[in-house]
Amino acid sequence: MELIEVILSKENLNRAYKKVVANKGASGVDGITVEELGDYIRENREKIIASLRNRTYMPKPVRRVYIPKDNGKKRPLGIPTALDRTIQQAIAQPISDIYEEIFSDYSYGFRPGRSCHDAIRQALEYLNDGYEWVVDIDIEQFFDKVNHDKLIQILREQVNDSTTLNLIRKYLKAGVMENGLEKATITGVPQGGPLSVVCSNIYLDKLDKELEQRGLRFTRYADDVLVFTKSEMAANRVMKSICRWLERKLFLKVNATKTKVVRPTRSKYLGFTFLKNGGEWKVKPTNEKKKKLKKKLSEYLKRGKATARPLADIIKRVNEIVRGWINYFRIGMMKQFMGEFGKWLRHKIRVIVMKQWKKPKAIYRKLSYLNWKNRNGFSQEDIYKVANSRLGWYRRSGMNAVNFIISKDLLENRIKDGAGLLNPLSYYLVKVGI
Repeated sequence: MELIEVILSKENLNRAYKKVVANKGASGVDGITVEELGDYIRENREKIIASLRNRTYMPKPVRRVYIPKDNGKKRPLGIPTALDRTIQQAIAQPISDIYEEIFSDYSYGFRPGRSCHDAIRQALEYLNDGYEWVVDIDIEQFFDKVNHDKLIQILREQVNDSTTLNLIRKYLKAGVMENGLEKATITGVPQGGPLSVVCSNIYLDKLDKELEQRGLRFTRYADDVLVFTKSEMAANRVMKSICRWLERKLFLKVNATKTKVVRPTRSKYLGFTFLKNGGEWKVKPTNEKKKKLKKKLSEYLKRGKATARPLADIIKRVNEIVRGWINYFRIGMMKQFMGEFGKWLRHKIRVIVMKQWKKPKAIYRKLSYLNWKNRNGFSQEDIYKVANSRLGWYRRSGMNAVNFIISKDLLENRIKDGAGLLNPLSYYLVKVGI
């Protein structure tokens, strides 16, 4: 059976449709939402399948959007139509099955049963085996620079079906719609479609195979590649050689300023950096990622906006953000940071609580009640000073009486109509099994 028939099989198409619906996502240039997709497919199913089979189907341009990066720049994303996402997913599924059998064991990005944590653990294994020089390879604008002809050539090695290859090329050439203007895509695989991650892994599998053939220790997550050596001399030799190979064989440009040979402590990989603890290499979140977490929460907890929301809603959203961050970085050493961050977070919440109480009389009444209920032992004079202080909200919320009365335990207990505030340190320790 030709691959296109596997792609167009009822089982494969249904699986692709369910995947797209589950992922939700915005509509493309045709405006058809994921919710409307089912009705559209039912009405046009036979026509769509026939056009795919006879090569007359024409994908629509992707809708260009931009998302902010950590460095202040923006990353371009292409949003295909809901139908094109479904077809791309239908192509990606059997092709992924073909390539999973031949992909490198040291490739971890966008593969079933693999994660960034696996890539980090592999990196630590190399370091703890004595490979303590790191070649950090930065491929410049990889997703935008993939050579279409080269990609099709690589695909042809495993995909012996001209109709499928023709369809993939159409998706590569579909173009981009930005500000109402359509632009042709000469190179690249637009980030945002299911097919792009599969194609990018297939393209860079050639790099994986080259590194394996040379007997090098490496780990790759999408276009993030680290190579590990035992000496600085070897690392510099590898860096020069691999950069030349990438440009010559895969037509990719290496970012000369970001590609470098460094010691592990100067390397950043997938949001982590390396450190030595007790004679063993470990990881921790980078300072940039810590700052980004605080910035995100500070934006959400801005007093003007936050005070207008119910406290239970605020805490629910804060808990979601903090849990997500800890779940990602839990393999890193961050006990001290979690303790400090927890204190900072509780202070921010106390500010909002005080601001919501607003008037001195209300602050005095509520603090007095909590002081009595929880037997904190503060005098009425202490509470009066807080309620009538001329200090700003942030400093007032840091006063001794406030810290003890609106205590950590109080914040962590159930809030009216919702759960209590997550304790970052406790949650982290549970996640790492301490």
